[in-house]
Amino acid sequence: MSDTAAHRLLLVHAHPDDESIGQGATMAKYVAEGRGVTLVTCTAGEMGEILVPELEHLAADKEDGLGAHRKGELAAAMAELGVTDHRFLGGFGTYRDSGMKWHEDGHAVAADEVHENAFWHADLTEAANHLVTVIREVRPQVLVTYDEFGGYGHPDHIQAHRVAMYAAQLAAVPSYRRDLGDAWDIAKIYWSAMSASRIREGLKRLRDAGDTTTFEGMDPDHLPPFFLRDEDITAEVDAGDYTEQKMAALTAHATQITTDGPFFALSNNEGSWIWGRELFRLVKGTPGPVGDNGWESDLFAGVPAG
Repeated sequence: MSDTAAHRLLLVHAHPDDESIGQGATMAKYVAEGRGVTLVTCTAGEMGEILVPELEHLAADKEDGLGAHRKGELAAAMAELGVTDHRFLGGFGTYRDSGMKWHEDGHAVAADEVHENAFWHADLTEAANHLVTVIREVRPQVLVTYDEFGGYGHPDHIQAHRVAMYAAQLAAVPSYRRDLGDAWDIAKIYWSAMSASRIREGLKRLRDAGDTTTFEGMDPDHLPPFFLRDEDITAEVDAGDYTEQKMAALTAHATQITTDGPFFALSNNEGSWIWGRELFRLVKGTPGPVGDNGWESDLFAGVPAG
């Protein structure tokens, strides 16, 4: 990240690929505009499923080499987005992917067995201190992470939320851990958001395009509660011009994401609408000017440069 970038964004994510799915277009847009973008990834995603048959030997119950492989995928994805400052919380291998299972209600929960070094078991203050160091070094005006449910309940997403929010508080206290750098108060904090109305419309488009398997069983009229009402969303970054970079980043995460199915075929036709408009929920700070839809269009809106 450039030391001279007037605006600086910090994103805190749980696993490699989460960043490209959630804010890949926004990241590419801000890099292209000369803004600083720093990504902190909390685990290497060691427990992820493997969609590439010839790499199944890397699974956690076999060679357990998926984390190192996904580190390379993340680097390739960041190259596609133009992000040069990407780090693992506490350094690569400090925290392990906790894994998950699906609850009967349709959201993720902790797996029956969790590794002793799993991020879910991390000491909150210890993990937050790793992030405090980054915050005080980078001095971001904007932080993006998950909501308190981690989007869909994944324990590592929930823990990433806890660590990010706690670290943001600690980093702002001048007398706290002076050895970690000078205090820095992040002006605006956003949680990533998903719009219920857009999911409904998107499901209809998918079905009309012949995709009956993506989000199979999801009823557009009875969506899970982690999809938000539009009135609870506060910002939309229109980064449609960077959809191609986002898709390339998603493709780089080959063990986790396949881009040749109907879901991505649809996105190629309407990529700007589906992938290039990313939503956020302001939870700290003063909102800047809003558009006709009542949402900010820039996460840095109202934030002085410097």
